Amino acid sequence: MNRRKLVGAAAAVPLVVALAGIVAPVSANAQPALSGKTVEYNVLSADGASVESVEAAVRSAGGTVVTSNKAAGLVTATAPESGFTARLATERSVDTAARSKSIGQAPKDDKAAKSKAVEQENRTARAGKKDKPKKAATAGMDPLDSLAWGLSAVRSDLARTKQAGDKRVKVGVLDTGVDGSHPDIAPNFDRALSRNFTHDIPVDENGTVVDGPCEYRGCVDPADVDNGGHGTHVAGTIAAAADGFGISGVAPNVTIVNIRGGQDSGSFFLQPVVDAMTYAGDAGLDVVNMSFYVDPWLFNCANNAADSPAQQAEQRLIVKSISRAMEYAHRKGVSQVVSLGNGHMDLANPLPDASSPNYPAGTTHPRTIDNATCLSLPIEGPHAIGVGSYGPSLAKADYSNYGEHISVSAPGGYFRDGFGTPWYRTNENEILSTYPQNVALTEGAIDAAGNVTPDGEALGVQKACKANGKCGYYQYLQGTSMASPHASGVAALIVSQYGDYSRDGVTLSPDKVKRVLEGTASPINCPTPRTVDYTVVGRTPDFNATCTGTTEFNSFYGNGSVDAWAAVTNGRKFLR
Repeated sequence: MNRRKLVGAAAAVPLVVALAGIVAPVSANAQPALSGKTVEYNVLSADGASVESVEAAVRSAGGTVVTSNKAAGLVTATAPESGFTARLATERSVDTAARSKSIGQAPKDDKAAKSKAVEQENRTARAGKKDKPKKAATAGMDPLDSLAWGLSAVRSDLARTKQAGDKRVKVGVLDTGVDGSHPDIAPNFDRALSRNFTHDIPVDENGTVVDGPCEYRGCVDPADVDNGGHGTHVAGTIAAAADGFGISGVAPNVTIVNIRGGQDSGSFFLQPVVDAMTYAGDAGLDVVNMSFYVDPWLFNCANNAADSPAQQAEQRLIVKSISRAMEYAHRKGVSQVVSLGNGHMDLANPLPDASSPNYPAGTTHPRTIDNATCLSLPIEGPHAIGVGSYGPSLAKADYSNYGEHISVSAPGGYFRDGFGTPWYRTNENEILSTYPQNVALTEGAIDAAGNVTPDGEALGVQKACKANGKCGYYQYLQGTSMASPHASGVAALIVSQYGDYSRDGVTLSPDKVKRVLEGTASPINCPTPRTVDYTVVGRTPDFNATCTGTTEFNSFYGNGSVDAWAAVTNGRKFLR
C-alpha cells in the first residue's frame, strides 16, 4: 500500500472524499437555498435503489451528474457547496451524499514530489463452447533476472519450465498507470482493454500541489502512460516478458491490463477506484493487483469521536461503496490481490492514526483506531487476498503490516535486511522492476540523452537496450506494494494452469485461486525470539513486532510465501 503513499503500499494509498454535514430533513416546500462555489460530491444509492433514481434526485436537488457506476450505485456530481446535501437528505433513493475532492488551477511551479519514505528508502539513504487449453507455454530467464531475487524466492524460475502463463489470462493493475511502451511490458500489454478512470488534479482546493501541471490537454493521461512509476513497477513484477531482454516477471506470458484508478501523486480517490474495480469484472479480468489504500482515510471509521458527523458519514460511504465494488468483481470472477500496507502494525491492534484525512492538505487530526469499527480499504474489504512483505533473508520487512487479514507473504524488499552483514542497507535488498523513462528523467535518474546519472547509479538504476536502440530502465523499490504483485503473478499462473478454457477466455473462481495460492504456499516459521526488535536497525520502538501462531499459519507470513512451482505442479488437489 506508497506515499508515496501507495501502500505497498511501500508503501500504499486511500480514497479521498470530504463529506458535507448531515442535516435534519426539511419540508418539501422549504428546500434550502443553494449557494457558494461549485464543488464535487459522491452520492451513494440506498440499498435496492437504482442509480437512475439517484441521478434523478441529484438533478432535482440542483446538481449535475458527472459520472455514475451502476454496479456500485455510486454517482459523482457537482453542485453548490451549501444546501445540496440538505436537499438530498429526504431522498429515499440516497444512502449518503459526501463532499468529494475539489480541483484547483495548475500552479506555475513544478510538480511537487510526494514522500516515498518506505518504497524509496534507498534514496533517503543515499462461457461458450469449451476449447482445450493449449499446451502450457514455457519460458527462460532474462539478463537482469539475477538481480531480481524475488523471482527465485517464489520459484518462478522453476515454474516457467512447466507453466509460464497463458496470454488469455488477464491481470489488471489498479494503480498509477502502466507504461505500455516499456520494452519489457509492451509484448504483454493489452492497450485495447486498458482504461484510465482518473483526471489529473493539479492542486487541491487550498492551492497545495497534488499532481502538478497536466501533461496532456484535458488533464487525462492516455491508458498506456504512467507518470507516477508505481504502477509500471508493479506490472513488471507480475508479467514483464521473458524474451532474452531486460527483466522478466513472475508470470511472463500473461496479459497486463492497465485499469488506472490512482493519481500521478499516488492518491487513490473513491469514484475512480470503484469504476476500475467494477470494470475489472465487466472486462473479464482474472486477477487484479491493488497496492494502495483509498484516500483520504487510512482507516475508515463508522463513528470515531475525533471525526465530525460529516466525516463519519463520509467514511461509511467509502466502506459501503468499496465493499459493493469488491463483491461485484468477485461475482464476476476476479481474484483480488491486495497489499497489506506499510504501517508496521498488527492490523488486529491498529496504531493511532495522525495521517487522516490526508486531502485536502492541512486537515489531518489524531485519532485512536477501534479495530471493530474502523476499516482500511481495500485490504479489509470482502474477498481481499492480503499479502505481507519479507526481505531476501525471509525476515518480515520492518515496515510491513501483519496479523489480521494476512493470507500469504511474498518478496517486497527490505532495505535494512542483513543487519551486521554486507547486505545491510543495500539497493539489492529491494525489488528491481520496470521504470518508465519519463519518470526516470523527471526524478533525475537519467539525463536527457537517456544515460543513467550518478544519482541513478547510486540508486542501482539499470538500463538495457535492444539492437534497434529502444532502451528500458529499471529501479529498486520496497513495500508491500512490491510483495502483492509477486502473489498476483502466482495467481495468474494458477488460472493459466487450472482454468476452464473457452472461446471467451479462461475462468477459475476466485475462491479456488485463493485455495491453491494458500494451500501451496511455503510455510515460514516465526523468528526466534518471536518478538523482533527493529530498534537495532534504527527504527522507533513502535516498529517492534511479535509473531504469533504456528508454522502452518502465523501473523508474520500467513500461510507462508507464495510458491509458483508448487502452485503449478501441486495445486490441483486444492481445487476440490
